[in-house]
Amino acid sequence: MTRGQLRRMADLARDEGYRVRWEEARGGTTAPFHTIGGLAGSLRRAERIVMGDPFSRYVQLLLTITRARDLVVVDDGTATMEFVAQLARGERLVRWHRKGGRPGARDLLFAPVSSSARRRLTPSARRRVEVFSSMPVTEIPDGVTVTANDFTWTRARFGPPRITKGADLVGTSLVETGVVDGDRYLTAVRDLAKAHGATRYFAHRRESAEKLHRLAVETGLEIVRPDLPLELIARRGPIGRTVLSFPSTVVHTLPLALAGTGVRVAVCDIDPTWLTDTASPRAQGFLSGVTGTARDIHRLTAISPA
Repeated sequence: MTRGQLRRMADLARDEGYRVRWEEARGGTTAPFHTIGGLAGSLRRAERIVMGDPFSRYVQLLLTITRARDLVVVDDGTATMEFVAQLARGERLVRWHRKGGRPGARDLLFAPVSSSARRRLTPSARRRVEVFSSMPVTEIPDGVTVTANDFTWTRARFGPPRITKGADLVGTSLVETGVVDGDRYLTAVRDLAKAHGATRYFAHRRESAEKLHRLAVETGLEIVRPDLPLELIARRGPIGRTVLSFPSTVVHTLPLALAGTGVRVAVCDIDPTWLTDTASPRAQGFLSGVTGTARDIHRLTAISPA
């Protein structure tokens, strides 16, 4: 699903007049070397680099090549909140759901590259760093510029959507990342859908096919695997009058993308009993913070209807 969404976004970028170069960076053992070798010249010449996920080892590796004086991180994911905070505290870059675990062999092997990337993402007299995101950022490192993404382009390019009378439910990959127990998650989805009359389940791009099949069989929900990011799908419509979600990026982005439509975004917090034994000690606090910092949402105190 990730590759499919990227190809559709590449088409949109071409429609907007941009030249797109597609790299199959994970297409086999030698693919990373071909990609890095092919991009090295462009990266060294570039004066400005715009990147996505700063926790990606690929992105960190490419950062060691560039000499650009202008670095821009564009990411509307929850990881942005953690990235900026870690940068401010001078910590190593580690995804929130892995925080607290012991570094593995690959982590130790990659540590010099990660440290180099963190230094390059630290502003200096020779380097400007900007974060462009819709996510709330509180700990801003000295010298970092934060620009808010208010989804102006999305609202202008798509919609307004047709609003249906029912509710839609947005999935999450917390099971796949080892944070939430699979059985607990399925029960919560079933109860939430029943309580609020949801009929469709918009799958996260990283949700496994096995889990989605089980959800469809045991809940009766129609599983929708979006070919574009959900913000664009929702803006194109049709979309339910109520969108139900667990703590995730969409509780921040959907209210912006759907501003003025009358759609209500309702969030169900993760119960501590749903967490796995291997979940990061920071998981519950981080997920609560994702919901607590969101604006223009309805916070569900229980799975039952409000």
